[in-house]
This record gives sequence, C-alpha cells and structure tokens, in this order.
Amino acid sequence: MGNMMSKRAKKAPTQIINWFEIPALDLQRSVSFYNHVYDVQLEIVESNDYAMAPLPSETGVGGAIVMGQGSIPCETGVLIYLNATDDMHKMLRRVEEAGGRVIMEKTLINDEAGYFSLFIDSEGNKLAFHSNH
Repeated sequence: MGNMMSKRAKKAPTQIINWFEIPALDLQRSVSFYNHVYDVQLEIVESNDYAMAPLPSETGVGGAIVMGQGSIPCETGVLIYLNATDDMHKMLRRVEEAGGRVIMEKTLINDEAGYFSLFIDSEGNKLAFHSNH
C-alpha cells in the first residue's frame, strides 16, 4: 500500500467534522432529555421516514438527535460526518485505497442539506462524509 502520508493534500480543510447524529428510539423522550440537560427547546423536524431535532449551532459543527431506519442507540458511539472537501467521490476512493469499505455511495439528502455517504474505516468504525455539492 505504500506510505499514505507522503501524498499530502494541497490545502487541508479548515474543519474536519461537519455533522453528527445521536440516534434515538423514542425521539420525544430523547428531545426532553437534551432540552433538560442544555436548557433549550429543540424542535422536531420530520422528513420522509426520518425525524430529527437539530441541536443549536451558530457556527462550526452541527448535529441532531435522529430517529429512523438505521438510527439505533448503542454504547459504542455516534455517527460522525466528516467534511468530504471538494470531491466526495475522490474521498470514497481514498477510503477503499486505505483499507476501508464504502457502504453507501454519495446520496442526496436534499437541495439545502447537500450529500452524504457512509463508510467503514480501517478499524471497523462506521462514519460518514458530508458535502454541500
């Protein structure tokens, strides 16, 4: 496989993490929990077969509590969305080149939210990429 560090990106992204999701089986119960913990009033937004409650974020990384297919709470972690930079397809190729596995190709979320893809890293962790285009 060679030395992957020898080919550094021309311009490193200024932000690596774009988005995160906290899975819930009972969204209302989870929203009530975070409302209490953070003293906020989260709003639930439904889209297709998913429902989410976006967490406050004026700048930087955003996230939401989500309920829907594949959103299963577990003690092993949350799904982290990493910045796909300018070319998600290139990033997905790099995942496979580095020993990972793509489990969902670039997929449109919606026109406002952009695109995402899912992959398994070299250690078996499930992560996602996000891109506005």
